[in-house]
Amino acid sequence: MKTRMEWEGYADSLSINGLAFVNGEYTPAESGETFDCISPVDGRLLTKVASCQQADADKAVKNARDTFSSGVWAHLPPAERKKVMIRFADLIEQNGDELALLETLDMGKPIRYSKAVDVFGAARAIRWSGEAVDKIYDELAPTPHNEIGMVTREPVGVVAAIVPWNFPMLMACWKLGPALASGNSVILKPSEKSPLSAIRLAQIAIEAGIPKGVLNVLPVTVILSVRHWRCIWTWIPGVYRLHQNCQTTDDLCRAVEHEACLAGSRRQEPECRVCRCTRPESRRRIGRFCHRL
Repeated sequence: MKTRMEWEGYADSLSINGLAFVNGEYTPAESGETFDCISPVDGRLLTKVASCQQADADKAVKNARDTFSSGVWAHLPPAERKKVMIRFADLIEQNGDELALLETLDMGKPIRYSKAVDVFGAARAIRWSGEAVDKIYDELAPTPHNEIGMVTREPVGVVAAIVPWNFPMLMACWKLGPALASGNSVILKPSEKSPLSAIRLAQIAIEAGIPKGVLNVLPVTVILSVRHWRCIWTWIPGVYRLHQNCQTTDDLCRAVEHEACLAGSRRQEPECRVCRCTRPESRRRIGRFCHRL
């Protein structure tokens, strides 16, 4: 167990990468734009992070699709894919101090929890999915004697995984595990509030043997079009349809709030920021609204 002084010394010497990760290598945004990654611990500037936009997403998706179509990962024998996933989990644990420190500096969690909960929880999530590769079988449906009905599980292609700020590494691995174990290519969009552990995870995945182009990480601060991806959302799946008219994260939040107002939802605020509605019936049923989405 490291002391506080040892952790602080490690933090001072830590090399932090803020670039996007596409096709197995770190790359700046096409526009060259960046945004500041500020630590909530002490307000220090940790690094400049690539501010990816639609052009970066299109490039990453094309690369991920080409990689998927090549079969280098999707057609890898399940036993081999399992070995790589287990190796990925092992490397997360081996790099646990670095990942825990990135998590603490980036979103303010006490280091002991970053190490005991986030790092080992992330490794367990990847390991579980890896072990499941050769243990979850397809099915035969009950049919007449002259028919056969089979249920097979196949990768869908390019998957967009979107994660929040508060458990960035753990929730990323909750999504990466099943998607990668199934043979998909993944575009991981971490929160702009805490992107650093996701960026580092992508490099660790390459070290584990996951082919280039299978896992890509895009830090973004705007809403991107995801209409041609398979999406794994952390919050409300129906928000997908709201992104069309939103250019920023705040636009999306306002759109969700307004949709809730129109649905007659209960909200904490006295009025909707969009239409300024104060109807009592507009503040009653947020649970129903979320369920409908």
